Amino acid sequence: MQIPLNPEELVIPEIKYEYLDHTADVQLHAWGETLKEAFEQCGMAMFGYMTELSTVDIKTCYEIKTDPTDDIDNLLFRFLDELLFLFSAEPFLIVKKLEITKFDMENFYIECRCYGEEFDLEKHPQGTEVKAITYSAMQIYQQPEADKNEVFVIIDI
Repeated sequence: MQIPLNPEELVIPEIKYEYLDHTADVQLHAWGETLKEAFEQCGMAMFGYMTELSTVDIKTCYEIKTDPTDDIDNLLFRFLDELLFLFSAEPFLIVKKLEITKFDMENFYIECRCYGEEFDLEKHPQGTEVKAITYSAMQIYQQPEADKNEVFVIIDI
């Protein structure tokens, strides 16, 4: 669902992710002071693997919602899968900023605003195609007392 842009929301957060080698695939490693921030960073890592995010402008905003689920691993999978669908189907949105607006850890549910623009091969360098999100070796570490929360996800490329 497309929503109106608010210029006050356009501050781009610091990058807190990296790419780790994995046989035939790539592992995303993202972190944040909160688990919500780690999820946002993981989504940005996936988009960053598809193109150079410095070439992306914020021209539109879409909101995605995950279906409630039964555990945190499934929540991360569904969140990334919704983001991948947003890129893979009309409007082919490439995202420069993610903002999770609802992070429900009781019902394992997310609502997220996705800021970016339509992917354009003339403007955005084509990175590696992400085919699917996997559960393989998925890890979620919550350490609220240390302000260090991490996620590891393997994406099929």
